[in-house]
Amino acid sequence: MHVTHLSLADFRSYARVEVPLDPGVSAFVGANGQGKTNLVEAIGYLATLSSHRVSSDAPLVRAGAERAVIRGAVTQGERSQLVELELNPGRANRARINRSSQVRPRDVMGIVRTVLFAPEDLALVKGDPGDRRRFLDELVTARSPRMAGVRADYERVLKQRNSLLKSAAIARRYGVTKPGRASSRAVAEPPGEPDDSGTRGGSGADLSTLDVWDQHLAHTGAELLAQRFELIRVLQPLTEKSYEALAPGGGPIALEYRSSAGLTVTHPDESPDRSEIYEQLLTALGETRKQEIERGVTLVGPHRDDLVLGLGQLPAKGYASHGECWSYALALRLASYDLLRTEGNEPVLVLDDVFAELDARRRERLAELVAPAEQVLVTAAVDDDVPGVLAGTRYEVAGGEVKRA
Repeated sequence: MHVTHLSLADFRSYARVEVPLDPGVSAFVGANGQGKTNLVEAIGYLATLSSHRVSSDAPLVRAGAERAVIRGAVTQGERSQLVELELNPGRANRARINRSSQVRPRDVMGIVRTVLFAPEDLALVKGDPGDRRRFLDELVTARSPRMAGVRADYERVLKQRNSLLKSAAIARRYGVTKPGRASSRAVAEPPGEPDDSGTRGGSGADLSTLDVWDQHLAHTGAELLAQRFELIRVLQPLTEKSYEALAPGGGPIALEYRSSAGLTVTHPDESPDRSEIYEQLLTALGETRKQEIERGVTLVGPHRDDLVLGLGQLPAKGYASHGECWSYALALRLASYDLLRTEGNEPVLVLDDVFAELDARRRERLAELVAPAEQVLVTAAVDDDVPGVLAGTRYEVAGGEVKRA
């Protein structure tokens, strides 16, 4: 698969730009602040419906514009498709395929697939658990686009459940029930301790619907966790292979999933099935209900889990050197690429200003490993940052224009 044309309107620094693209390597070269990353960010958005740089859509719309449009023409084998996304901050985004059929934005997922290497990748090793959860879930969705709906359902249920718990916590603290959408069924009663069933939130906030939300959360959470466990099972050997290629003799490495529901998985081949995960999530939710009511937040579920990256006998976070962290992060990305490629739809490789961050040995090794890909998009401040093995089409990026060199 490769992108043959990128069109942007009011996206980031570009009022309008048209960029024809070829298979193989394309390098966007220009001084910092000229818009190189904006181009690959747009392609990444077509694949993931999110940016690797910001958490909301508002910064993606050019200053003074109401909306931004990203269009990408994609070819896979003999089939070509045009994907269009209209970004409307504060309102629903819109999507079209082949100009005619309007669809939900998440329905375009899977048409474009990318694997991104960027300076932010160090957060996979050094950052918070949320960075690693996002890595897992984006890869899960790239493998199975339907999981975008499962993730959205889980977030919706979690938001509703947290709203109910927050109402109960407020009621417990002040002895009153705060009216609101999630607490509309609450009944004001004198303050008191929760009963054994946990259906009363201290002040009498009615939590009779909490059991239903528990079931919904466990159902969608079990689906997401099962996909994460399966991903780790297939990703582990690929990551080991990639790490050895980048840092020979530097391992061993291990991917260990730690679940807030007590489902710690140290050997992916022994991970539980969906029904077992569902039951364990329900049990854990029941066991933490009193604490959740007191704190007003859901304490159990995929949103509280972590992927622990082991290097040798220790976790990489806090113990690995800077170079080892880079090798680990790159190995995870290379493993992601290998996994998606073997499953039938080779992704576009995007290397966003990553070579400037690497020492000479890792730079050359990474370049050799990615060079055979069907399409590689590289950004760099100067030509010298692009390894010679990645010879290909060069684009000069400056002043809001993109010109083939």
